[in-house]
Amino acid sequence: MSTRARILDAAVELLGTQGLKALTHLRVDMVAGVPKGSTSNYFRTRAALLTGVVERLAELDLAELVSPPSPPADVDAFVALLAHAVESATTASRTRTIARYVLFLEGTHNEDVRRPLLAGRTFFRSFVETTTERLGATDPVAAATAITAVGDGMIIHRVTVDPEADVLAPINAVVRAFVPSRQTREPE
Repeated sequence: MSTRARILDAAVELLGTQGLKALTHLRVDMVAGVPKGSTSNYFRTRAALLTGVVERLAELDLAELVSPPSPPADVDAFVALLAHAVESATTASRTRTIARYVLFLEGTHNEDVRRPLLAGRTFFRSFVETTTERLGATDPVAAATAITAVGDGMIIHRVTVDPEADVLAPINAVVRAFVPSRQTREPE
C-alpha cells in the first residue's frame, strides 16, 4: 500500500471513529504510522486532505463494486440486495460509513467536499430508479427517493441508536409500496 493510501485510510479511520475535529495532519501521521510531516507533504491544506479523503472513499467503494450490481431478478432479490447494503454499511464498513456522514455534514457548507460525495449517491439512486422501473413501479423517481431515504434512515438509526435494528422489514415495506406484486393468473 502506498504512503498516500495509508495516510488517507488513517484519515478515514479518524473521521469515522473520532470525528472531524480529530482530523489534523499530525494525528493522521500518527495513525498512519508515517514520519511527522508526511500528511502535509501530500496534502498541504486541510481542504486538500478532505478532498483526498472523499476521493479515497469513492475509490474504496468502487473497489467493492468490481462490476455494477446485476439487476435483481425480482422484488425479493432487490429487497435482499438493499438490506445487505444497509447491513454492510453498518457493520463491516461502519467506520467508513460514519466518515462519509461526517463529510456529508461538512459538505453542507463546503461544496468541494459535497460535490464528489453526491456523485456516488447519484450512481446508487440511478440503480434503484432503473431497477424499480424494470420491476414495474409506476413512479420510479418517487420510488428511488423513498427507498434511498429509508435506506439512509436505517443506516443512521443503526449507527447512532440501535445497531441491531431490523433492516429487512422497513426496506421490504417501502419497496413493495412502489413495486406492484405480480399476481399469477389461475389456469382457466
